[in-house]
Amino acid sequence: MNKSTQRIVQIIAVSALAFGLAACNKAADEGQTAGQKLDSAIANTEKAADNAAANASAAANNAADAAKDAGNAMVSAADSASITAAVNAGLIKDSELSAIKINVDTKDGVVTLTGEAPSQAAKDRAGDIAKAVQGVSSVTNNLTVKAG
Repeated sequence: MNKSTQRIVQIIAVSALAFGLAACNKAADEGQTAGQKLDSAIANTEKAADNAAANASAAANNAADAAKDAGNAMVSAADSASITAAVNAGLIKDSELSAIKINVDTKDGVVTLTGEAPSQAAKDRAGDIAKAVQGVSSVTNNLTVKAG
C-alpha cells in the first residue's frame, strides 16, 4: 500500500472512530458544551490514530523482519547446496576419490567430509579440494583411511 493510500485509509478510520466515540460518550458528555464535546472527541481520535499508526508501523516492521529472515535462510540453504555440489564435482575429478563414496555435508560454510579414502594422501586431497571451493569457511575431514 503506498503512502497516499495508507493516509486516506487512516483518515477514514479516524473519522469513523470520531463519530463512534462521540456517540458512545453521551452520558459522560452531559455537562459539556458542543465545542468541549468536539474537542474531547478530536483528542480521543488523535490518540486512537496515533496508537493505530504505531501498531501498523510495528506490524510492518515485524513483517519486514520476518521476510528478511526467511530470505536469509533461503540464501543460506542455496549457498550450502551450491558448495556441496561444487565439492562433489571436485571430488569426482580426482581419479582416486571418484571411485569411492564420500558424503559431503555443508552448513553455514562449514563442509564435513565422511566416508573412506583409499590413502592418507587421498584423504588430504579431499580436504584440500573442499577448502578450495568458494564460500567454504572450514572443512571437517572425517574421512577414514581404508586399511590394507
